Amino acid sequence: MDVSSFIAKRISFKGNLATVSITVSFLVMIIAVAISSGFRHEIRDGISSLSGDVQLTSSDMNWIGESSPIGRTPSYLGMLEEIEGVQSIEPVVYRAGIVKSGDNIHGVLFKGVETDTTLSGLGASVPEQLASMLGMSAGDELLAYFVGDKVKVRKFHIVSTYPGLMDSEENLVIYASLGDMQRLNGWDGESVSALELRLEPGARSVREIEDAAAEAGSIALLYASEEEPSVVAASSVSRYPQLFDWLNLIDFNVMFILLLMTVVAGFNMISGLLIILFENIPVIGILKSLGMRDRSIAKIFLSASSSLVLKGMCIGNLLALVFCLVQDRTHFLKLDPQNYFVSHVPVHVDLLPILAADFAAYAVIMLLLFIPSFFISGVDPAKTVRVG
Repeated sequence: MDVSSFIAKRISFKGNLATVSITVSFLVMIIAVAISSGFRHEIRDGISSLSGDVQLTSSDMNWIGESSPIGRTPSYLGMLEEIEGVQSIEPVVYRAGIVKSGDNIHGVLFKGVETDTTLSGLGASVPEQLASMLGMSAGDELLAYFVGDKVKVRKFHIVSTYPGLMDSEENLVIYASLGDMQRLNGWDGESVSALELRLEPGARSVREIEDAAAEAGSIALLYASEEEPSVVAASSVSRYPQLFDWLNLIDFNVMFILLLMTVVAGFNMISGLLIILFENIPVIGILKSLGMRDRSIAKIFLSASSSLVLKGMCIGNLLALVFCLVQDRTHFLKLDPQNYFVSHVPVHVDLLPILAADFAAYAVIMLLLFIPSFFISGVDPAKTVRVG
């Protein structure tokens, strides 16, 4: 057995301050990483569900509810499906409208989809905020007005409500049947407002979304027939830049927290190591007098410190994972969706970022511990052994 490791196992820190500091630091770091990852997944999944990661619309579009129709099965559809990361392509129809319930009137955007068969026959799925403002719930009738060459009126029945991602009063989307919205616009079954490309959950980074949008736009430009209307591709990054900027801000804050917690844990460990060094000055003197080099003696105390850091890291990780599990199941920590776009603190345990944070923090802490280890070179065996 290595002599340094043998002696290190018999040296321990007195007191729990260092252990508590390490545990709390890793607890905060892992929770911060999980929350950052949770926001990223929740927002990006919400955007993808709301309007797709990439949207193909008519090039003469002035506003999404007033665009000319495009074909739902263009000649290049197969090429779009082969774009890396594409999970599905959904035809949709958009139309601006005004909803009324009693004296409550509000402007909304209707979105016709074919994936929800419960909406056929003028069914509607309404965002929870709008339902609250109108004092309505599932089962109620919703009167909607559509302004164009002439005003059209439709009576929808509310099939369900859903928690909207961006339920501001200026951004309320009501889901309806694709066929109902096509008939409302006077379009045939092949005409839609847009084709929405949804990417795989693991392929929704900013770069991957923008690359998919660029490739989809190029395919539509190069391979569309002369009879097909020209279309343009827009990424969710370009449609919702404020959301992606907000996610970048969260990531920056998390990096700051990781750095701060690592430094705090590191300096607490430096204090702890200095204490153990002072308490073991006679031991250091004896080891020097026996011919052990400073590097080997430093290895003894760094090994003892490493064990403590690993212990605190494991406890902190375990507590953080328990917190994430409870929060994911109960959503006991709530948020104001007007400010944070979600109604609760989202958490997502992604092992790779967590392991990366653990490894980086452990490496930095151990590097900081080299600072007090230089104290060993200043210990005089003649003095310390005699005092001991």
